[in-house]
Amino acid sequence: MNHVVLTACIVELGSMRYTPAGLPALDLRLEHESDVEEAGQARQVKAAIKAVAFGAGAEAIRIHPLGSTFRFTGFLANPRNGKHVVFHIQEFVQS
Repeated sequence: MNHVVLTACIVELGSMRYTPAGLPALDLRLEHESDVEEAGQARQVKAAIKAVAFGAGAEAIRIHPLGSTFRFTGFLANPRNGKHVVFHIQEFVQS
């Protein structure tokens, strides 16, 4: 199963674009920071990830200022012409 839940801060918003089918799409960059336990040891985790939202989700995210923190849910996928993973946001709630 490909299901991701991530609490992260919006650090970069692209311009609203539209798919060939006319669906709104918004590229963004998220940053996450937390403390987790791994192999019995505390570890500070930092991560930056490229993300994309489509449709009503894209329109809703773009009105929030940079620095807003949300709990995002979605899935990971490689773009057709890319080698990196992109987080596809399906839902989000203010954290």
